[in-house]
Amino acid sequence: MSVQERKQRERADRERLIVATARELAEQQGWDAVTTRRLAERIEYSQPVLYSHFRGKREIIGAVALEGAAELAAAVRAAASRGNSPRERVAALARAYLDFAEHNPAVYDALFQLDGGLAYAQEDTPEPLKDAFAALLECLAEVTGDGVHPGLFTEVFWAALHGLATLTRAGRLLPEDAEPRVELLVDRLPMV
Repeated sequence: MSVQERKQRERADRERLIVATARELAEQQGWDAVTTRRLAERIEYSQPVLYSHFRGKREIIGAVALEGAAELAAAVRAAASRGNSPRERVAALARAYLDFAEHNPAVYDALFQLDGGLAYAQEDTPEPLKDAFAALLECLAEVTGDGVHPGLFTEVFWAALHGLATLTRAGRLLPEDAEPRVELLVDRLPMV
């Protein structure tokens, strides 16, 4: 391995450490606790080293969001693949989405609530974000009703899941009613 390759590997390792530490701190104490000073202390590097990877907290939030999008896509695809019918696949997708939001609140916030400097629903949307939407679309396209655009249907279904996740986290909906909500949502779909 050349010196250049080693330096690139070390840089990538440091970047992963920064993102993992920011994510851990945000999950434990919330995003307000994530500051460049605290991150630098936790990873035992100076703030200038941290700034050599990210221009600030906004970019760190964006990096956490991209990592989270990949994880969400994988979780949704894995859950949907276990279903034997369109209805089972969509219900599994919904449960996986809501479980992800519940168990990864800081990552969910980075993805959908905070400004991470990422473009959504545009040409320059980063690939992990596009792939997370594609994971939803792959499953939901098979249950889209006649004459309904699969992408628009996916956006509306996603918005319903996001609303359920957000309202439950905010204490506006009872968490114990999550399963009946999923069943109600899935039962209303135009599928076999």
